[in-house]
Amino acid sequence: MNKNKLRTGIKIGSLGLLLFFSTICSAQETTSEQTELTNSQNSSSNIISRISVDIRPSYIFPTNDFLKGHNQSGEHLNNSSSGHLRYSFQFKPNTSVDQIYNSPYQGIGLARYSFKNREEIGSPVALYVFQGARIARLHPKLSLNYEWNFGLSFGWEPYGEDNGFNVIIGSKTNAYLHTNLYLNWMLNNQVDLTAGVGLSHFSNGNTNFPNAGLNTLDFRIGLVYNINREEKTLTRPLYCHPIPEFKRHISYDLVLFGSWRRKGIITEDSQVALDDKFTVLGFNFNPMYNMGYKFRVGASLDGVYDESANIRHNNEEYYSGASDKEYIKPSLSAQLALGVSGRVEYVMPYFTVGVGVGVNALHRGGDFKAIYQILALKAEITRNSFLHIGYSLNDFHNPNYLMLGIGYRFNNKAPCTHRKR
Repeated sequence: MNKNKLRTGIKIGSLGLLLFFSTICSAQETTSEQTELTNSQNSSSNIISRISVDIRPSYIFPTNDFLKGHNQSGEHLNNSSSGHLRYSFQFKPNTSVDQIYNSPYQGIGLARYSFKNREEIGSPVALYVFQGARIARLHPKLSLNYEWNFGLSFGWEPYGEDNGFNVIIGSKTNAYLHTNLYLNWMLNNQVDLTAGVGLSHFSNGNTNFPNAGLNTLDFRIGLVYNINREEKTLTRPLYCHPIPEFKRHISYDLVLFGSWRRKGIITEDSQVALDDKFTVLGFNFNPMYNMGYKFRVGASLDGVYDESANIRHNNEEYYSGASDKEYIKPSLSAQLALGVSGRVEYVMPYFTVGVGVGVNALHRGGDFKAIYQILALKAEITRNSFLHIGYSLNDFHNPNYLMLGIGYRFNNKAPCTHRKR
């Protein structure tokens, strides 16, 4: 049953990436509800297609004994490298979406990672979506940019009977998160040189044990080939499309999510990792004040059913061997909680990144007493519907559970500048 759940999770994650990609590939500049833009702005000719390659040597943070030399090779595992092949598209400088969001680009990437100890770690492949934009223009041909990557990585050698030292990776498939700052130098009208630094994280989101994860400091150098960028793009355009007026308003996001998680419970002298996987179901209802094109602030009503909440160790049966269950489940009411959190969201074309901090207001205590934190990515499916991929922590460091779901936005009055209505 556990294997079936894992396969289902992999299919859900892969389907999510395919939906992201189909949304990106079908994207085109569009009209707004308030301002009638020209037909030329809606044309696909206002999109610059880009192919890029990156090489990223990395330093591995020595967060546990396995990386410090407690492994089969007996060596410190402190470096890795990866190669990336990516496709993206960017809006031309004269479009309203480019002016609003500072030359945003988005796309899909494929990467291959190489580690010093392949036998115990593997040589994983990552498939991910990414987005970036300009932070500051330092020179007409030089800019400081940011970028994030999010996806799945496949082909790890996880912890097991034949790989007992590897306590950092517990699954063959793991989430991949990356963020970086870099310099972009326009060499000519088609080729850009990029160089910068970033941070990466690999883990399975507490869906399997162990889940220590792998964290790296990455150094990035790459080339971007802009297939249809015109020479006049290198200079300030003489004409810019008008930016539609943004009227501040309150929108309402309703999210339904589910996942599964692993759980460890504390005994008298140690912590025991339970063999079972536990179901998590929940919802978020987010009234958000739209301050402008890029930012939303508000609150959220957060409900959750966590099958693993407040289970306790079956001390007598565990030590006597009288039962194959190591724990006792509480009543249903002890597995339910209703919380309130503050939320902030950074809005870009197609993707929204949000963070939240909250407390449970209605609960039976125990595991629900902690302050919880949420990091979420919302990816547009249609103008008002979106995929939701989030992760919940307790007390800023304890892993909680994944939040894989779907959402809908009510009273969305924001002008749509990046896609057809």
